[in-house]
Amino acid sequence: MKKLSMILIVLVAIGSLGFAKGGSQPGAGASGGQGGAGASSAQSLLVGIAMPETHVQRWQKDGANLKAALERLGYRAEVAYGDADQNRQNQQIQNFLTNGAKVLIVGNVNDGVSSAITDAAQDQVVVIAYDRLIMNSADYDYYITFNNYKVGQFQGQGLETALKLKEAGADAPKYITLFAGSPTDNNAKFFFDGAMSVLNPYIKSGVLKVIGPYPETSADNANFQRIATENWLAPVAKTRMENLLNNDAANVVLDGILAPNDTLARAIIEACLSDAKYADGKLPVVTGQDAEADSVLSIKNGQQYMTVFKDTAKLAEAAVLLADQIVKGQAPSIPGATLASGDLASIGDTGKKRVKAYLLEPVIITQSNWQVPLDAGHFTPDEAARLK
Repeated sequence: MKKLSMILIVLVAIGSLGFAKGGSQPGAGASGGQGGAGASSAQSLLVGIAMPETHVQRWQKDGANLKAALERLGYRAEVAYGDADQNRQNQQIQNFLTNGAKVLIVGNVNDGVSSAITDAAQDQVVVIAYDRLIMNSADYDYYITFNNYKVGQFQGQGLETALKLKEAGADAPKYITLFAGSPTDNNAKFFFDGAMSVLNPYIKSGVLKVIGPYPETSADNANFQRIATENWLAPVAKTRMENLLNNDAANVVLDGILAPNDTLARAIIEACLSDAKYADGKLPVVTGQDAEADSVLSIKNGQQYMTVFKDTAKLAEAAVLLADQIVKGQAPSIPGATLASGDLASIGDTGKKRVKAYLLEPVIITQSNWQVPLDAGHFTPDEAARLK
C-alpha cells in the first residue's frame, strides 16, 4: 500500500511539472482561431516569420528586425524567405506549424498563401499579415502596415512639386510615364491609387501627358497589368523602360516617371542613362519608396528625386508588440499606429472579411532631408559610411 501511495505521489508531481512547463493547450480563439495563444510562457513559444523574398533589400532587414525584437521579449523565433515563390513559402509555413509555432508573422508572396493560413487557423495559430494584406482569406484577424495610400500620395506630390505642376499650363505640358508594383501585391494598388489621386487632375486638365499605358486607377485592371512589375523585379522594370525609350518615348523627353519603389527606380534610371537624351545626367524626376541606401545616396547626389521612408524597424517593433498583446489576451494598443477606420478601413478588406488594420505613418524624403533615415539608424554601418 505504501508503494502504491508513493507511485501516485510521483505521478502527481510529474503531471504538475509538465503543466508548469507550459503543457496547457491554447485557449479558444475568436473567428478563424485568432484568439490568445494560450498560457505558454514567451520562453517556450515559437513565432514563425515568413518573408516573401530577399531581392528587395528591405525584406532582409524586416526579417532580422522581427527576429531580434521577438527574442528581446524572450520568444523563440525562426525566419524563412520565400524567394518570391508562394509554393516554397507555403512549405515554410507548414514547417513552422509542424515545429509547433503558435504565432505567424507573414509577408506573403501572393494570394496563394491563403491555403496555408487556413491550416494555421485550424491549428488555432495567431496570424498577423505583415505589410502585405493576405487576400481572399477569412482565417486571420490582424494586419499591420504603413498608410500605403499616403505613400502613393507622397510619390504623386513629389512629381507635383518637382515638375511645378501647380504653375504649369496645358500649353507647355509635362511628359510622364507610369510604373506600378507587382500585380500580386495588394499594396501596389494602394501606392498607385494614392499617387494618381494627386496626378489625375493634372492629366485631365492637360498639364500632364502620359506616355504609354494610362490606367486612371488600379480598377482599370487591363491597363494596370500593362504597367505592373511582376514580383517587383528590377530587370522587368529596366526592360520595360528600355522598350518605352525605344518606342512610345523615342521622340519625347520625359519629365517624370512614377516608380513605385527604390529597387525599380534605380533600374529605371539605369535604363534612362543608356539613352542619349538623358546620358548627360539630365534625368527625369523619378520617385521611389523604402529609403534603400543606394537610392538615398542617389537622392543625395541629385539623380533619384525622392523616396518614402517607412521605418521598418518601428514596423517590426509594432508587429511584435501586437503579437505579444494578442498572446497575452490584451486589447491591442500600438504606440505610433492607428486602427484604420472610415475610408481607410478598406485597407484591411481581404475580399472575404475586413481584418483589423494597424497603420504607421510614412515620411517623404528628398535631397533636403535625406539624413532622416540615416539619423534613425535605418542603415547598416557599411551603408551609413557610404552615405556620410
